[in-house]
Amino acid sequence: MSLQPGQPAPQFTLVSTQLKEVSLSDFRGKKVVLHFFPMAFTGTCTTQLCTMRDSFGYYDGLNAVILGISVDSPFTLAKFKEENNYQFELLSDFNKEVSTAYDCIYKEFVLGLKGVSKRAAFVIDEDQKIIYAEVLEVATDLPDFNAIAAAVK
Repeated sequence: MSLQPGQPAPQFTLVSTQLKEVSLSDFRGKKVVLHFFPMAFTGTCTTQLCTMRDSFGYYDGLNAVILGISVDSPFTLAKFKEENNYQFELLSDFNKEVSTAYDCIYKEFVLGLKGVSKRAAFVIDEDQKIIYAEVLEVATDLPDFNAIAAAVK
């Protein structure tokens, strides 16, 4: 059963590239754009996050926080963030709990890798309810950035 707009967003606490704990509840009162992505350093993931990087000012101006989430380690994500100059935090869902809670996880990914985040985007409102949800089955597809921007606005 996938998450739908109007439902409360599943709460989580994950480790950031700064090796600090970051909780969804830290951002109550702001909109949060969650981007799940399969793996750091793969082409489509880079495009997905670079698009958000390049429109960062727009979201920042709307009191919205962007968070990227994958099952990579915090150390891998730190390198990925540094190389691409992402201004937003990347969080490690190494234990796969959050990708599972948001129902965006591959049982089986490429190369026989199991438990990898699907590419997905969620927008969560100031009261921590979901107002936009998009989970992509095909890893090379990109989320609808215009729809995400409209949901935040």
